[in-house]
Amino acid sequence: MKAFYTILLLTLSNAFMTLAWYGHLKFKDMRWSESLGLVAIILISWGIALFEYMLQVPANRIGFKENGGPFSLVQLKVIQEVITLTVFVVFSLVFFKSETFRLNHLIGFVFLVLAVYFMFKR
Repeated sequence: MKAFYTILLLTLSNAFMTLAWYGHLKFKDMRWSESLGLVAIILISWGIALFEYMLQVPANRIGFKENGGPFSLVQLKVIQEVITLTVFVVFSLVFFKSETFRLNHLIGFVFLVLAVYFMFKR
């Protein structure tokens, strides 16, 4: 069950992270943000990133083997990276219609999944 909660929290955390890091690029399409400067955009992104940390830190604490979780530190990091890229691909395809998912992206993603496999292989 700890593995499930860890992965769920990491997924939610990465959704906020992706929104904070890349969501502001779509602000220009929103009327309310037309007069915002860079500092305001940074502060908004920090506000969004706060939720990322509120989920990321518990995910790592729950999932870490030395805290009674099922994952080593390296395994946690590899899981987080695959989740990050998965969330990013979905985000970019939904919110940035000009972006395309090409064969080389798929191949790279397969290699990342293989990295997870090898990280968990004994």
